[in-house]
Amino acid sequence: MPSNHELVCVGAIAGAHGVQGEVRIRSFTLLPEDCFAYGPLLDETGQPLIEAKSARPAKAHFVVQVEHPRSREDWEEMKGTKLYIHRDALPPPEEDEFYYDDLLGLRVVHTDGRALGKVKAVQNFGADDLLEIVAPDGKTAYYLPFTQEACPAVRLAEGEILAEPDEAFLPESLQLASD
Repeated sequence: MPSNHELVCVGAIAGAHGVQGEVRIRSFTLLPEDCFAYGPLLDETGQPLIEAKSARPAKAHFVVQVEHPRSREDWEEMKGTKLYIHRDALPPPEEDEFYYDDLLGLRVVHTDGRALGKVKAVQNFGADDLLEIVAPDGKTAYYLPFTQEACPAVRLAEGEILAEPDEAFLPESLQLASD
């Protein structure tokens, strides 16, 4: 089974479409159609799951005609299944660009040396990207804007993100006491 860093999640099955064996797929890629640009979509073990013959955009997903259709019931049962590609199929990110997957698990350290936690997820609710961080206590989770201002440096080799956020973004337990 490939490690988590060998596979990158690019989408998820959203259910069946019609009765002709088509499937609805939500794309997680920056350009939604790129979900299908890297070959077959794999399951979490790296086994091919969907080979798209064609994909047409719909509301918040694509309707995909597949090489090996399944029944409507099969696709509905697989709803929510994440779809992956091999990491080496992706182009290297540009300077100051990162794959979300590369940020997961990184330590977040304030520029003044305070440990702020670890990145649990990267979210985008329609505005800017947000880092979902679990504080050093292991219980408290909070969001930090993933902007140049709030996170001036990402050091992948060191496994950390340097952050200098407004104190209001931090949980009270991590904020500096104001005088």
